[in-house]
Amino acid sequence: MFKRLLLLGLVSGILAAAAALIYQKIYFKSNEIDFSAIVKPVNVLLVCILAGLLASVGYGLLTKWLPKAGEIIFNFVFVIVTFASIVGPIGFRLPLSYENPELFPGLTVPMHFFPALAWFTVKPLFIKK
Repeated sequence: MFKRLLLLGLVSGILAAAAALIYQKIYFKSNEIDFSAIVKPVNVLLVCILAGLLASVGYGLLTKWLPKAGEIIFNFVFVIVTFASIVGPIGFRLPLSYENPELFPGLTVPMHFFPALAWFTVKPLFIKK
């Protein structure tokens, strides 16, 4: 079960990173604004994979310690942490050299939801009830 959970975390992290990087390219093309010096693609990849792996470990621990309520508690905590994480990009102060800094949250806020969306999407492929 532990290997399946780690694989779930890795696959969901890679899926989330792919979605985030595609979204970043689309955002750049549609708005002609480049935040790639701040939102580096390698950092997006690493953070998404780390989020997926942490989610899998958290899920595994909670469902082991609390077999009946672990999954619902995990889902609730994962969603709350995901929503809480958007405070960072909303309050982020860009250097004055950037044009259109008001577009920064439009790029980064949706990216914070990709790891949770990917994890919940591929979970049924790895965890059978």
